[in-house]
Amino acid sequence: FRIMAGKVKWVTDIEKSVLINNFEKRGWIQVAENEDWNFYWMSVQTIRNVFSVETGYRLSDDQIVNHFPNHYELTRKDLMVKNIKRYRKELEKEGSPLAEKDENGKYIYLDFVPVTFMLPADYNLFVEEFRKNPSSTWIMKPCGKAQGKGIFLINKLSQIKKWSRDSKTSSFVSQSSKEAYVISLYINNPLLIGGKKFDLRLYVLVSTYRPLRCYMYKLGFCRFCTVKYTPSTSELDNMFVHLTNVAIQKHGDDYNHIHGGKWTVSNLRLYLESTRGKEVTNKLFDEIHWIIVQSLKAVAPVMNNDKHCFECYGYDIIIDDKLKPWLIEVNASPSLTSSTANDRILKYNLINDTLNIAVPNGEIPDCKWNKSPPKEVLGNYEVLYDEEMAQSDGSERGRPGQTTGLKGSRARDPGKPVLTTWK
Repeated sequence: FRIMAGKVKWVTDIEKSVLINNFEKRGWIQVAENEDWNFYWMSVQTIRNVFSVETGYRLSDDQIVNHFPNHYELTRKDLMVKNIKRYRKELEKEGSPLAEKDENGKYIYLDFVPVTFMLPADYNLFVEEFRKNPSSTWIMKPCGKAQGKGIFLINKLSQIKKWSRDSKTSSFVSQSSKEAYVISLYINNPLLIGGKKFDLRLYVLVSTYRPLRCYMYKLGFCRFCTVKYTPSTSELDNMFVHLTNVAIQKHGDDYNHIHGGKWTVSNLRLYLESTRGKEVTNKLFDEIHWIIVQSLKAVAPVMNNDKHCFECYGYDIIIDDKLKPWLIEVNASPSLTSSTANDRILKYNLINDTLNIAVPNGEIPDCKWNKSPPKEVLGNYEVLYDEEMAQSDGSERGRPGQTTGLKGSRARDPGKPVLTTWK
């Protein structure tokens, strides 16, 4: 006589059919948030309350949520950069070969985030950098906003002064009333396809930070601008030229509602293999995977690795015309709105595969399990990095393009010296 295992009770404050259909397909039961729940797919606003000091929620072993308490260490534009800078310094102190620099003092491997300053805090540092290269374009983004809101491009100091000076004191305004911004060197030589700029949206699932275990979703996509790209400064305020956010592009006259200006990653791969060759295409994708793992390693020490949590991040990567990938930002709540039919299917499958890893067998969760699911349940995910595995089988090598503990990545460069283990 076995007591029937109970059904998972779920709550969400994000009313999206791709979520709800997945819960219902599993026969899970919807409850209200003030009832006993096992699985809560929540917005980033809600996670703040759940883990805030005031409410001091105690989650029990049969409850899991879809964010880490301080995910913003990776998903806020300013904190991500700060953590990556700290990570580089630490690797440098340890004398890690990863922190190697070229003759101009630039990181050879760890230079994967555009030069970035926080405003207002780093205003003077920014000005110094701007004057070194006065013909460059910079992109300003509010730290806490998404979907391309509040973003603008500048190529003259006066444009930022206008924004920053308080008329009375004419000193840089830094009250909380003025939002914090990041300002980054704009990648003005993006790889163009059909004359248009695009970026990559890749989904990365982290089941635990210590040890780090993460998965890459195979079905990422490219988001194209609707208007041909020009670095011409006369078009600096045409966001249809510069920003790939669907939230912006869908208002463009040339937006295509059938494919939504999107291409699959596998399309991109085929296109690059045929135009640039297989070798460089493989190298590009290895580097993309490598920088994602590095960004996660950079935040792992500060992340509150709560055993009730997992997270599916939306990574935004831009590729320049030298086929160098740049990490632009990481999103904590990648959009689950579907702009097209294909998009809807992709996101439904993304949630399905995510749940199969996060909630084994669709049964009531137990936070004590070791979070390493069998290969059969991964669906379209593949293991990107598994710290325990990398340490036990000595595949912890280090440089992009070598087998960097990245599963499925081919060791294609036997000629290079193998780097010693790095943690």
